[in-house]
Amino acid sequence: MRRYTNNNGLAGISGPAQPKSATAAVKVMTEAPRPPCCCTMRNMSEYEFTISLRIRHPEIEPARITDVLGLQPQHSWKAGEPRRTAAGEDCAGEYRDSYWMVRLMDAPQLSTTEVSVESVLVQIITQLRRSVAFLEQLRSEGGTSELSISLFARENFQLELSPDTMALLARMGLAVQLDIQPHTRFDAATPRNN
Repeated sequence: MRRYTNNNGLAGISGPAQPKSATAAVKVMTEAPRPPCCCTMRNMSEYEFTISLRIRHPEIEPARITDVLGLQPQHSWKAGEPRRTAAGEDCAGEYRDSYWMVRLMDAPQLSTTEVSVESVLVQIITQLRRSVAFLEQLRSEGGTSELSISLFARENFQLELSPDTMALLARMGLAVQLDIQPHTRFDAATPRNN
């Protein structure tokens, strides 16, 4: 496997996919040259964000997703397996669908003029391009693939995705799910009822 950078400054990987940790995936993304930020944050506060890839399918073996994408999931199960609690204990019922999820960032990343949701999305799309046929196959079999973006902000912020980025997501069949988590500041001057 070797890394390359195309004429537009986007990095990619060629060669057979080898399973790697989310840390290794983030390292590849952070070492690669970043395209210019296309997000707009005029007169707005900074925000933190994380991104995960989630795949659901009626019956696929999660190990197949791991093999094709070359990433180790944090959570996965196969349709028909007994349901389990977060602690790994059995609970009633079986999973209806297969599920596979990998965190593409180990910790929230602070937005800057160089690093934004959009710039990281472009890097992720570039990494997943080699798997577009697999993602299309999953979709044709009733599966879904989504990038889950968690945003954390203390104040108002603006997030703008360019038409080019949205078109790339659509071509790859990737849905985007936004989870916005407001951080509230504790104001010591505010009286609290006991």
